[in-house]
Amino acid sequence: MVSPRPVERLWLAVAVVAAGILAMAQLHHGEKVPPRAPLAEFPMSLGRWSGENVPLSAQIVRAVGLDDYLNRIYSDGAGAPVTLYISYYSSQRTGQTIHSPRNCLPGAGWQPVESRRLSIALAGRGPLVANEYDVARDTERVLVLYWYQERGREIASEYAAKFWLTADAITRDRTDGALVRVTTPAGNAGRNSGEAERRAVGFVRALFPHLSKFIPN
Repeated sequence: MVSPRPVERLWLAVAVVAAGILAMAQLHHGEKVPPRAPLAEFPMSLGRWSGENVPLSAQIVRAVGLDDYLNRIYSDGAGAPVTLYISYYSSQRTGQTIHSPRNCLPGAGWQPVESRRLSIALAGRGPLVANEYDVARDTERVLVLYWYQERGREIASEYAAKFWLTADAITRDRTDGALVRVTTPAGNAGRNSGEAERRAVGFVRALFPHLSKFIPN
């Protein structure tokens, strides 16, 4: 694992203060939850990719406390598949918050290999900055891209996400948001994951224009 960057340490300090403010802000009522389409209506076809739903168990859904989710495997019929997981929370005031893959994946037996930030160029707007996370289990290696899609922002840093969660709870009466995670096989442990990265980035470019319908700005 990579040690936190200086900017991450700054966000951590800000997030600690923000957490205390959020605890007080929870006394406020009347939270706004914008209208959105259910994730079940997310397109099954994204360019050359065709999807198949993989439902989570009711026990998992209850454990993570989410309000809506999508767990779907997409394939283009040529290369390795890509799994898209989106977890949506209409409110994060009451202690149910988005779970970071940095915590969930090790719990499922995946060991971190490397992590970094990846800037993805998108048509018609600025780049998307996502977390790129390589994990391995036995001889299997998987590449993970993820970010927080919250109230019109795409956020890579967990600490920055907590800061904006608090700020928007106070100034906008909103704490809704989602995690967007894309995973794809990267071959055997130790193999170069460049092909997996290109596959995941291409898929992100195909899915991104559809997100605002399901995750409000």
